[in-house]
Amino acid sequence: MGVKVSVVMPVSNPGLTNEAFGACVRSVLEQSLPQEEYEVVFADDGSTDGTRRRLDAIAGHRRNVRVLHLDHTGSAARGRNVGVSVARGEYVYLLNQYDRLEPWALERMYAMAVDADADVLVGRLADGGPPQAAFAENRDRADIVRDHLLGVATPHQLYSREFLEAHQLRFADRPLSEAAFVTKAYLAAKVVAVLGDEICCHLGPAEEEWPDGEALFDGLSAVFDVVEAYTEPGGQRDRVLAHWYRVLGLRRLGGARFLAASPEDRAVLFSFLRRLTLDRFPEDLDVHLPVHLRARAALLRQDRPETLVGLAQASHGTRVSAELRDVRWDQGVLALDLGVEVLAGDGSPLWLTAEGDRLLWNPPAPMSLPRESADVTDAVARSRIDVYVRETETGVMYALPVTTTVDRAVVGGQVRVWATGRARLDASTAALGRPLPSGLWEIHVRMRGVHPGRTRLARPGVPTNCAGALSDAPRRLVVPCWSERGEFGVCVEPRSFSESVALVSSQATVAHQEGHVFVVVPVPYVPPSGGPAAELVLREEEGRGRTMVVPALIEPGVPGRVAGQLVARVPVSRIGGEECLGPGSWRPGLRVDQKDVDLLFGLVVGRGGQARVMPAGARPAPSRLRRLAVRVLGDRRSARAARVVRARRRV
Repeated sequence: MGVKVSVVMPVSNPGLTNEAFGACVRSVLEQSLPQEEYEVVFADDGSTDGTRRRLDAIAGHRRNVRVLHLDHTGSAARGRNVGVSVARGEYVYLLNQYDRLEPWALERMYAMAVDADADVLVGRLADGGPPQAAFAENRDRADIVRDHLLGVATPHQLYSREFLEAHQLRFADRPLSEAAFVTKAYLAAKVVAVLGDEICCHLGPAEEEWPDGEALFDGLSAVFDVVEAYTEPGGQRDRVLAHWYRVLGLRRLGGARFLAASPEDRAVLFSFLRRLTLDRFPEDLDVHLPVHLRARAALLRQDRPETLVGLAQASHGTRVSAELRDVRWDQGVLALDLGVEVLAGDGSPLWLTAEGDRLLWNPPAPMSLPRESADVTDAVARSRIDVYVRETETGVMYALPVTTTVDRAVVGGQVRVWATGRARLDASTAALGRPLPSGLWEIHVRMRGVHPGRTRLARPGVPTNCAGALSDAPRRLVVPCWSERGEFGVCVEPRSFSESVALVSSQATVAHQEGHVFVVVPVPYVPPSGGPAAELVLREEEGRGRTMVVPALIEPGVPGRVAGQLVARVPVSRIGGEECLGPGSWRPGLRVDQKDVDLLFGLVVGRGGQARVMPAGARPAPSRLRRLAVRVLGDRRSARAARVVRARRRV
């Protein structure tokens, strides 16, 4: 039987001890396909770090591994091209040196490609960003526009070698060559299939291309040439051109990097993008752009670079704000009620102008925009919320089902628009129909509509339900929790009782009674047998660095409805002492079975003996004594002076 798949990987000084490179190599050597049915072609770009010897050693005892020793060019394009030219497989898969394949990836992709008779098969990728819409389901016949293939612009795909040779698909040694290669492959292929129900490849870090104005013009022109050569005039061509014009061109005319560039560099970029716009992107295609990019295109045509910079400055900081309004369990599924809105750079709501039954965008900088270009009525109607869970260690993300409602308020002739949504997280099915792996999962929110954007889900200012519940098949504890920065997440199967309490401890409260303070920490889940024996450990952050340990009582709640409580009765006084808390900052921890876990809050005791909870990492306002010392002595000496005064007072 011949070689089914050739994996082509350009390599350039990855470092012998680099863990990501080692994981990449192991992933291609440990595929489920038999060794005689696939090969690995390493195209080494003149590495000088010992990589050549390492790869030669692997090839020495693996008959399906070949190493190409190339002269150094500094470009992955030549390595890919040479590797493809010598590949013997029926299909070719392109990989970078820090990527990682799942063990079954080649076998599954090859089987589906053969069944679909595909020229190109796009296997699901994980890159730490939101899951691409292209991977919503498996597709034997995918459409480049309808199925959002342009969102997968990386060449990490399975290609028929016969198809590559028939169309002479190779990488040009210039900026944006990957976009040109992938676009040509999509448009030239008779069949593009998508394997979306399992992750095939985890992408490693990649530097974003940021060519100068002239190189950008040449690269984007080459992409446009490909589109025009492989499409007929009409809707598909217009949408593909608009996609690349937006992603590779217009988005470079805003944001921190554009504003930080020198006036000369901005002028060059403006000049070349203006030329491209006038030559290749007629105004009637603006309908396929979001409204803030239509404004940039209009300023390019009007030759107004100063206004474009002003627009970028006024728009900088425009963002999506997502608020968690409620958390509750509904028959074993975690329901999240959200409010999501686009905010201007100054934090104010984004207001639209009402004209009859139409809504018009108000540019944040003075400029004239035709009414049809400013019309965002349809974009508002299509607004929706996307919610994802992201594993903190691997960056793998999965989409959650969400229902979205668009709301609006009218004040005079101005309209404020926001979206409310309800996401549902079923830990037993959230990973593409399979259980979420154990670990900590962040919650990310993306808003689609007038001004797309993405953000983390912030905790509301009021206490929120943090009761844990057991998921179905397998039975594991799932805990809604918050990071030290107040960002919402979910932990599947905490490693210990102490960890489950620490995850929600930022919601701790205190109450005072007769010389004592009661510290109350939520407990997401108390086993039916009751919680373990526990102690609250309080460590003084300044002064003498004392440690105080007090017993804690664990009170059960109602699983999936009401969190339990850990209550510790701590003596407190104005002057402190060996057996009570005194003024100062205290760092709490939870001790179970002689093991301590830090909790995500601080405890501050004032001069009057009153205690309050502070967020983790926050520092209390300095006392009057310290403020005076800072003015007189400076910060370091003032800290020592304040400690001396406090020590003398205790004596």
